[in-house]
Order: sequence, then C-alpha cells, then structure tokens
Amino acid sequence: MRNFKYIWVVGLLVTLIIIIVPIIIFVDKEPQTQADDPWASVPVRPPSTDHSELMDGPFETGSDVTRRCLECHENAAHEMTQTVHWTWESDPVMLPGRDELVTIGKKNQINNFCIGVQGNWEGCSRCHAGYGWENADFDFTNEENVDCLVCHDQTGTYVKGNKGLPAEGVDLVSVAQSVTTPTRLNCGGCHFNGGGGNAVKHGDLDSSLLYPTENIDVHMGRYDFQCIDCHQTEDHEIRGHMISVSATAENRFDCIDCHSQTVHADERISSHLDTVACQTCHIPEGAVRQATKMDWDWSTAGQDIPEDAHEYLKIKGSFVYESNFMPEYTWFNGNADRYLLGDKIDPTTVTSLNTPDGNLTDPTAKIWPFKVHRASQIYDSDLNILLQPKTVGEGGYWTEFDWDQAARLGSEAAGLPYSGSYGFTDTEMYWPLTHMVQPKEEALQCTDCHSDNGRMDWEALGYYGDPMNWGGRQQQLKDQANEQASAK
Repeated sequence: MRNFKYIWVVGLLVTLIIIIVPIIIFVDKEPQTQADDPWASVPVRPPSTDHSELMDGPFETGSDVTRRCLECHENAAHEMTQTVHWTWESDPVMLPGRDELVTIGKKNQINNFCIGVQGNWEGCSRCHAGYGWENADFDFTNEENVDCLVCHDQTGTYVKGNKGLPAEGVDLVSVAQSVTTPTRLNCGGCHFNGGGGNAVKHGDLDSSLLYPTENIDVHMGRYDFQCIDCHQTEDHEIRGHMISVSATAENRFDCIDCHSQTVHADERISSHLDTVACQTCHIPEGAVRQATKMDWDWSTAGQDIPEDAHEYLKIKGSFVYESNFMPEYTWFNGNADRYLLGDKIDPTTVTSLNTPDGNLTDPTAKIWPFKVHRASQIYDSDLNILLQPKTVGEGGYWTEFDWDQAARLGSEAAGLPYSGSYGFTDTEMYWPLTHMVQPKEEALQCTDCHSDNGRMDWEALGYYGDPMNWGGRQQQLKDQANEQASAK
C-alpha cells in the first residue's frame, strides 16, 4: 500500500509539472515577433572563395583583371551592365505633369552639389563602377570596362582615379587576390564620399558607419550588419533606390520587410504606423558623429581668401556643415518629382530639384525625415533655366575660375541653350534619412512631436494643428470633405 501511495504521489507531481510548467513558461515569455531576431529575414551571406591562387596576374590594367574574373563568372559583367550602378540612368518613367517618358539618373540629371556629370565625366566617373568613362562616347556595352574590384577588393588599398581607372600605384594582383563579398568599405568608398568628400551628401551615410557603435547605427553596431544584408542583391541588382537619384519607389525596401508591424506593445504607438514612417521616430537626428553639408553657396567661389574644407574652398564657394541636425519632415509615398535640364524656373523663389510626392490625403504617403540640402547655384538669367557648368578639366571652372566659360562648355556638353548671361539662384534637394537608426531607447517620445515646442510643423503637413487635438488624420479628412460639400 505504501508503495502504491508513493507511486501515486510521484505520478501526481509529474502530471502537475507537465501541465503547469508549460503554462508558466508561456505566460512568462513575451510573444515572439520578427523583430526579436534581427537575422530572421536576412539571407545567409554567400561563402567566400580564396582567390589568392586563382588571380596570379600579371595585370597591367583593370580590364585585365575583369577578363580573368569572367573566365569563371561568365555572366557577371553582363548582369552588371543592366544595373543603374553601371548605367547611372533609370528605365523610362512618367513624372507628374509631364506628357512623355523620361529617364532619371546621375548620367543626365542635375543636383545642387557638384551640379552635373555631363562635361565632367572624367572627374565624376571616379565613382563609376567601370573603366574609362571620359566623354559622351563611353561604350556602356563593353563588358571588359566593368570594374569588379571596386566592389570586391578587401585589401582596402584599391583607389580609383580620373575616368574610373585604377589610381597609379595600385597593386592589381594583390587586390584581385583579395576579392570576396562586398563589405561596408566597398559600398562606402563611393556612398560615404558622394558630393566631393566624406559625409557631404546624405546626412546618414559617412565613414562613422565603417566601425559603428550601436548609438551610431543599431543594425550595424549592435548586430554587425553589412550593407548587403539589407541591400540584398540578385544578379548584381541591388535593392534600395531612393529619390536622391531615382524618382520612383521601384526596387525600394521597407523596415517591415524584416520587422513585424506588431512589434510595438503600446497600441498608441502602433496607431501611428499608417501615417508615420519608422524612420521618423527611430532616426531622431542626422549626422550623429560627423558633420554633413547643409548649405552650399557657389556664388562666392573664385575668391582668394583663407580656405577651410568645412567653410570655404576657392573652387566651390562657401559651405555650412551641421552635425546632430534635426530632420525636416514631409509626406512621402516613395516617389518624387524631378527638375529636368531645360525646365523653366522662377529665380525669385527656391527651386526644388526632387520634391517628394505625397500629402495628407494620399493614403500611401507617410511622414518621413529628410535632410534638405540648400544651395545657390548658377542659372541662365535670360532663359531662366538652371545651368550645368563644366568644372573639371580643360576650360573648367576649377581650372580657369571663369563662370561664363564654364557655363558655355557645360551647356554644350549637356545640350542646353546658353544666352551668355548668368546669375545664381536658390535650390533645395531632399535626401531621405534611412541609416543611423538608433536603439529603441533613443526613439522619439510623444512630447517630441506633440507639445508646444514639438518638432513637427503641423500646418505645413496639412493639419489644422496638432492632430492629437484635432482627432488625427481621418477626422481631418472627414472635416475637409464636409467643408467641401458645404461649399458646393
């Protein structure tokens, strides 16, 4: 009997453990979401191959290396030539208010940094993934002109010079033997240095991302993400177009491609997801370590005054740099308008070169953070069009300091008319902030936006005032519809 009682008691305890322990574990454990494992939606990086015995040289030119690469990677160069990293030009798109398709890209567009590529090919093409682009006749079909090394070198010694050719002194054999999957250094070699130097253009891309702490970028710092982990690539087509160069949301990816929309336990936060981009709260500041250029005045160039890379250069004019800047916010649905060469401007107002598309009534738009770069740049004061001056090389402004000559030569290269009269006008350019994501503890809090001194300009966004007081987007749209109906 005693043995039976012992067996019964033990059995009861085992039963209770089987029933109760899973309940305790289930209750105590937080629900799992995609965000709990940052690698859950990221493909495994391809294995690396040791090329030290495969690339024995000698290599006299970059194209010699490419020919060797193609012996094994037969389709790689062809794939590359189909991408915008090679063409610097989009497929034809229809812009708002236009009646014909146009192509958008660095190859044929204007910006308010170094202004334009045409006529300046040999300098600008230092960041082109090819060899020998020095004029309008560059052969984009020649696969041997593809530069494999700029994206795959791991020595850190590979440098490109004018026309995109390897700089003098580069050991092509050593570089070729080092190649493997691209790292931050490969991507950053061009993207961190766009606009003429480190941290100049983007406001969220600079050399601090090479070895960042989590307080610079939580994905790269805490989890050691490489660029290619998010900018996933297939057949050399890299995901991640944005309106700094392109005009559409094609090939774009979003935070929710990896993170669950149920990541927030607080429903008050989740209720913002239809109207506020993740980046707005999770990138509260731009240029968190290194100052970025916010303003560029070309009209002051050419003076023989003391130079400072962050304040004034004779060849470029005056600058204003800022770090830890507060973004500017506007509605954005992933698309943008674009100033095209030859478009008329009103020189008495600010010309936007890439106005983000979207507004309060657009259900696909969200409030996004931007760096807005402002500039004073050359225009034809008779024709009222922006000019694309020649700056690099023979006859260029950086050699002759002659704006009239630079405007004439640049206009010839770009196919623009030029009256012979020029002035300077104000422009602005929008750069979406998507990097330098902060740890969740540093995200914006309610009062950062919803307070008397909040960072949002609610009226500029289309609201009557703070939507917390007006019932939010849906209530305002309903009120607007009622007002329009009453007016009729």
